[in-house]
Amino acid sequence: MAELQAIDRSISPANSNGRFTISTLISTEDSDRSQYGQADTAAFDTAQANYLTHNNTFYMQTFGYNTIDVVPTYENYANTKIASETRKTRPTLSDLHTFLKQESNRLRSGVYDPHRTNSFSEGGTAEEAVEGDDQPQGEPVRFGWVKGVMIRCMLNIWGVILYLRLPWITAQAGIALTWVIILLSVTVTTVTGLSISAISTNGKVKSGGTYFLISRSLGPELGGSIGLIFAFANAVAVAMHTVGFAETVRDLLQEYNSPIVDPTNDIRIIGVITVTVLLGISLAGMEWEAKAQVLFFFVIMVSFINYVVGTIIPASVEKQAKGFFSYRAEIFAQNFVPNWRGPDGSFFGLFSIFFPSATGILAGANISGDLKDPAVAIPKGTLMAIFWTTISYLAISATIGSCVVRDASGNVNDTLPVGSLGCEGLACSYGWNFTECSQTHSCHYGLINYYQTMSMVSGFAPLITAGIFGATLSSALACLVSAPKVFQCLCKDQLYPIIGFFGKGYGKNNEPIRGYILTYIIAIGFILIAELNAIAPIISNFFLCSYALINFSCFHASVTNSPGWRPSFRYYSKWAALFGAIVSVVIMFLLTWWAALIAIGIIVFLLGYVLYKKPGVNWGSSVQAGSYNMALNYTVGLNEVDDHIKNYRPQCLVLTGPPNFRPALVDFVGTFTKNLSLMICGNVLVGPGKQMMSEFQLASRSHVKWLTKRKIKAFYADVLAEDLRTGVQILMQASGLGRLKPNVLVMGFKKNWQTAHPQTVEEYIGILHDAFDFKFGICMMRRKEGLNISRLMQAHVNPAFDQAEEPQRNGDAPTPMSTLDPDALVAEQQSSSIFQVEQGKKTIDIYWLFDDGGLTLLIPYLLGRKKRWGKCKIRVFVGGQINRMDEERKAIISLLSKFRLGFHEVHVLPDINQKPRPEHMKRFEDLIAPFRLHDGFKDDVVVNEMRHGCPWKISDEEIAKNKAKSLRQVRMNEILLDYSRDAGLIFITLPIARKGRCPSSLYMAWLETLSQDLRPPVILVRGNQENVLTFYCQ
Repeated sequence: MAELQAIDRSISPANSNGRFTISTLISTEDSDRSQYGQADTAAFDTAQANYLTHNNTFYMQTFGYNTIDVVPTYENYANTKIASETRKTRPTLSDLHTFLKQESNRLRSGVYDPHRTNSFSEGGTAEEAVEGDDQPQGEPVRFGWVKGVMIRCMLNIWGVILYLRLPWITAQAGIALTWVIILLSVTVTTVTGLSISAISTNGKVKSGGTYFLISRSLGPELGGSIGLIFAFANAVAVAMHTVGFAETVRDLLQEYNSPIVDPTNDIRIIGVITVTVLLGISLAGMEWEAKAQVLFFFVIMVSFINYVVGTIIPASVEKQAKGFFSYRAEIFAQNFVPNWRGPDGSFFGLFSIFFPSATGILAGANISGDLKDPAVAIPKGTLMAIFWTTISYLAISATIGSCVVRDASGNVNDTLPVGSLGCEGLACSYGWNFTECSQTHSCHYGLINYYQTMSMVSGFAPLITAGIFGATLSSALACLVSAPKVFQCLCKDQLYPIIGFFGKGYGKNNEPIRGYILTYIIAIGFILIAELNAIAPIISNFFLCSYALINFSCFHASVTNSPGWRPSFRYYSKWAALFGAIVSVVIMFLLTWWAALIAIGIIVFLLGYVLYKKPGVNWGSSVQAGSYNMALNYTVGLNEVDDHIKNYRPQCLVLTGPPNFRPALVDFVGTFTKNLSLMICGNVLVGPGKQMMSEFQLASRSHVKWLTKRKIKAFYADVLAEDLRTGVQILMQASGLGRLKPNVLVMGFKKNWQTAHPQTVEEYIGILHDAFDFKFGICMMRRKEGLNISRLMQAHVNPAFDQAEEPQRNGDAPTPMSTLDPDALVAEQQSSSIFQVEQGKKTIDIYWLFDDGGLTLLIPYLLGRKKRWGKCKIRVFVGGQINRMDEERKAIISLLSKFRLGFHEVHVLPDINQKPRPEHMKRFEDLIAPFRLHDGFKDDVVVNEMRHGCPWKISDEEIAKNKAKSLRQVRMNEILLDYSRDAGLIFITLPIARKGRCPSSLYMAWLETLSQDLRPPVILVRGNQENVLTFYCQ
């Protein structure tokens, strides 16, 4: 363990009180050491202030051992903090392993503060500090699982369908199939509830409800789209429930002949007044809203009790005329089986009507930010709400189906003596004759005809009306609160433009007042329509989309086997979650197929927008885990199949240094490897490892961001090495994974080789030899204006890789790394290059002088397939003899046609072996003159002694032996100037120098001579002499 230096530190004893007792086992020989405090230290209680002095530092020790290591605490893993205190963190690896930073905040990190730790672990109410002066003051209101989730969900599940449609569904489908409908609906909501429970217990849940759960599980793409439509659906649902309440009030006014204006405008007036009152309750704070929900819950429970009492009370004559005869076994038996009537008289028709009444299970999760412990409250409250509402639905269906016959006239005069003839139906045995209206289906009462059956059965009908009011208003209030809460979290994440204005919170509860106003305006707009029958199916489908995605989130997180998926709620199944997701989608189409298509279309549109914008958020979603699994499986699977020429791809290791220093090189390789093959930008950092390490890690992330901003699909790899050549060797051997390993080394031409230190040139040529030794192909780029733009960026370059194009004038050695700030690196102006602009009808000239396996042809072919180079004409030049030009041209055309590259213009160069002009030859000789040894053709022993310490020197014998090759480079440059002066791009086969026989300076002179004075970029290419093209199909 890292020893803590003797540094005076202090801590307030008041902040050191805790409930932990630290026991130490100290040997006798160590017990007298002053660093452990008093000798008798069998047990210390951190609550005893007399031990916490400046001289006794036991409070900052780990297990009684004086070290900067800290014991595991909540603070080290939480993203939250108390704004008034300095954030304490665990010591870094550098603090423990290398050196300790003498900083006050670092020194305080080792202090053990059990009081603060306990407050986090027990209370769990610490929220993220709000930036600026907008931090809410005071203790926010938090709810438990009963008041915050269970009651809220039960109120949202219960609705007008319970009071007005469940008796009618029971009459149509019978008690048996009604129970099947209820249980099937509840199965979907229960599975969804289990999925919610699993997701909400897999980490700390904050505000945002359904959006937060889905987005943090599946990522911002699906989470953002479902969050936006879910918030909108809740806003419109406010209008729906309010209109349901307004219609009931209007019917009461008409019953007593007291309309306000007319039926339609009455709904608008009552609806606007109602939603305004609900808005006032919401703006008053969550505490008042919760009190209103409790009041609504009490009203509904009273209406239920009133209904149950009414079924027990003996039926009056008026109620018997309407079909109510109290509990009768015969009525139960008759209503147990279905009796389909009307256009909706089918199982799925009734299911589509009932299912919306089973929804509403997300009402508690939607206010997750206002719960004391969401991880406990959401699972417990949601599942309990599903259980009790299911019991109520089943009980009401069974009881009302046992008391009321299907058809009744409502006429008290339709009585007859028991046993009279000519009477049909079960009511005849009870002394009532409903035969006439039953046969003609003209009865106005009875279970299948009268929607207000629960009011008729109840002991006091107005209480059922009050229950309807409570159900509609509580649902409207729950949606009015849910929509802004979800929308606020979405706005804060900034996934979509403009909406960020509505994310601001106010007060101790961070209330989204702007969101409340927006929801209010949307609700008013739909209330004024006063007819929402066409919109209601879309809203139901939006909720079902949420259920489907929640279930899929749970399934996807489970099936990806991510180590981060550790929900404390264990009672879920990934296959049940998948079943719930599929059933939810099926139900969407069963309800209204066109509404389902609209909902899915909106989700796809919003999904596409977020995919296009690529927001800079990382929530550790299961999609990331799934992508990793797929990538891992496919990469491992590639090892099981041998490479084939048909599937050869140039996988490039590009020696860019910092990628932003050589954008043209990055753009060139990125153009032909995009969506095709591997590209790795390599950077060798030369210098002492300890000094480079911090910059090494900081710059790596910024370089990756720079590549992403430039839309280059590449990896970035950097290594620390003592010299450039060693670093490149490491990159060539260690870069890549499995079959995804580089096979082509791409580098820039060392333009300053004549003025640079000869040792750097030796390293540069050594890299080429190493690449061939590792069976790499080589691709070298030269531009007239150079590749390195670091001077323009006012930064330094890695000197070993490629110093600035001109030597340092002040004599100072450049720094080993870029001093450019990482944030500025990403935000800087992106410099353009020739490979980022449209090339038009230029030519790409390929000088395929030697057969390297076809790499010299393949790279320009891949480049020509890209849009920017697609209009360019590709010309192929080959060497030949003047007396065999036609034969050689036909042979090359035939070979190219077999390769199916589409290269049709072929030129044979018969004058390639002619002697170059004298002035060009003189220039070459002047180029190598500073590097000549002038040994006078002495023997090898003498030459090696003269060349000791400077292996780049060229002996007279080496000049003589390589004279033909030197003349060829000079002559090729003349040909390039004659034929390709105006080309857009030139590819030419790279000449190879034999290792150990050709000094680095001579080889560089060849490359310099070959590519000098050319305006277009020159690409020197050499394959590894193995085929990369084939004309066979297997």
